[in-house]
Amino acid sequence: MTDLVPRLPRHAVETIATFLRAHALGPERTGVVVGLSGGIDSALTARLARDALGADHVIGVQLPDARFPPELREETEAYARLLGIAHRRVEIEPIEARYREALSELADPVALGNVKARIRMAVLYAIARGASKLVAGTGNKSEILLGYFTKYGDGGVDLLPIGDLYKTEVRELAAELSLPDQIRSRAPSAGLWEGQTDEAELGFPYEVIDRILFGLEGLRTDAEIARRTGVPIDRVREVIERVERNRHKRRLPPIPKVGLRTIGIDWRD
Repeated sequence: MTDLVPRLPRHAVETIATFLRAHALGPERTGVVVGLSGGIDSALTARLARDALGADHVIGVQLPDARFPPELREETEAYARLLGIAHRRVEIEPIEARYREALSELADPVALGNVKARIRMAVLYAIARGASKLVAGTGNKSEILLGYFTKYGDGGVDLLPIGDLYKTEVRELAAELSLPDQIRSRAPSAGLWEGQTDEAELGFPYEVIDRILFGLEGLRTDAEIARRTGVPIDRVREVIERVERNRHKRRLPPIPKVGLRTIGIDWRD
């Protein structure tokens, strides 16, 4: 019933390290900038980057809003010190406040959450440019497939080091690398509004989501996924429909074909 379960490949750490060294170190690149939220994805990304590139080539940036708990600020800074990486804190509340003053549409918490994500990414890119570094995103495979990220916010990055690891694999690797218990046990949350958690918003625990996505990756039908996971077929279809609905987030903006070769159609890099 539960044989569709993603397992962390033995070569994952080595592959990610090779990837980071190839992309983030060079004549015009001196490493990466990572946004540190206090969550497991950002903590793992920072750790993998530190191990692959060296502490001098990683900057961790904390981007708290007004609701960011003081104890989480301290914990995140302590984690950066544990890794030995440079650390900065940029308060986004003053920037966010100006947006709220200018746009009545931001009374909607989802719209405001998206703006926060885009503010944070704009700050990370400013810091990265000044340090000749790339922005390493912290999105995992589950989030990317589900479209559970903000377009041009946390999805607007240069690299996605853990982008081919399902959330359950992220947890497995974090345990293998002995990341702090409080980070590994914290409920996943983008922290975009009060009480927000990933799994409550998605309607499924990641253990269920990842089994469905793993079946989809293996080109299984919805009926076979339901049979092999024990998840009701209507729930399986709900996840699959979400993956299809958010396909636009994983693609370049569409362009009408006018010229001889068109970017994203028959002119591919």
